Amino acid sequence: MELVVRKNDLLRELQLFQGIVERKNTIPILANVLIEAKGEEVKFLATDLEVGLRSRCAASVAKGGSLTLPAKKFYEIIKSLPETDVRITEEKGAVKVAADRFDSRIQTLPREDFPALPESAGAQATTIPRAALKEMVGKTQFAITGEDTRYFLNGALFVLKPDSMSLVATDGHRLALVTAPRTGGETDPDEIKAILPKKTLSELSRLLAEGDGDIRYERGENHLFFDVGNRLLISRMIDGQFPAYERVIPKGNDKHIEFERDRLSNAVKRVALLSNERSRAVKFHIDKGKVAVTSSSPELGEAHETLLVDYSGTPMQICFNAQYVLDFLAAVTTDVVALDLKDEVSQAVMRPVGAEGYDYTYVIMPMRV
Repeated sequence: MELVVRKNDLLRELQLFQGIVERKNTIPILANVLIEAKGEEVKFLATDLEVGLRSRCAASVAKGGSLTLPAKKFYEIIKSLPETDVRITEEKGAVKVAADRFDSRIQTLPREDFPALPESAGAQATTIPRAALKEMVGKTQFAITGEDTRYFLNGALFVLKPDSMSLVATDGHRLALVTAPRTGGETDPDEIKAILPKKTLSELSRLLAEGDGDIRYERGENHLFFDVGNRLLISRMIDGQFPAYERVIPKGNDKHIEFERDRLSNAVKRVALLSNERSRAVKFHIDKGKVAVTSSSPELGEAHETLLVDYSGTPMQICFNAQYVLDFLAAVTTDVVALDLKDEVSQAVMRPVGAEGYDYTYVIMPMRV
């Protein structure tokens, strides 16, 4: 193999693989990226067997071929180079990477050891609006648990209907559900459901951050395919039964309070500084016309801040994990948010107030302190 590629073009693609490749891996080849050169482009592929990514960029190929290189080290070398052309040449069990006056030889692993990834059939692909999917991922991925032994909670449920799509995530203490409208899905089946692993959402978020144009989505037998521009994200599905999330959303919360989002966020941040570092508990003391946000910890002390609100119902108090509240407030864009309550032991619901274009519901369990 022999090719020349622009440093910035190469760097942009290699950067996307850094989250997929695992440093500590029992299978050495999975630390490498597969590089295939042909015609006027070079293709890349990396996987951890759960999530895989294919991408490509323009290149001047003198001699085609394929090889593998350590993804992290290759990226670090390319990142350190000046903006110039990079020459990649295969020679006797190693790969020469050179640019300007820099020269290096990197050890390679056999291309034959690289695992084969499933191919997209293309027959059942459906189109998803990019902006909506980007918002949905941002509004739910923080609510996925990372450690739960109930493996189906280590992902988010994606529900695709002809006229809408939903993404829902829960860690057992809170639940984030966002639903967005979609058009052009009339030819789809009634409903497609799949549980996306946490890492898939993280990589999808990265891919959606740049560019425009809709996404092509396909569900295979065991894998999901997201075609984002020139890049294809391949994800294994989590096989399991996601909880019946509709039942978790309370219907009888009759106490309604609206807050200025920034004021509530700043108050919770400040008060949480003196909360118990393990529980992160903050209390909302709700009274006519005001809500006092308080915290106390035997080791640190106590703090409180009062927010003026339009509320004339029964006084009550409820305790939340501060981080759970802040995660929601960071994900919404409206100036006003609503908190709907029933009592101090039932689930509370937070929602944005105003036009976001999406139906966003955040259920949060109170803490018993």
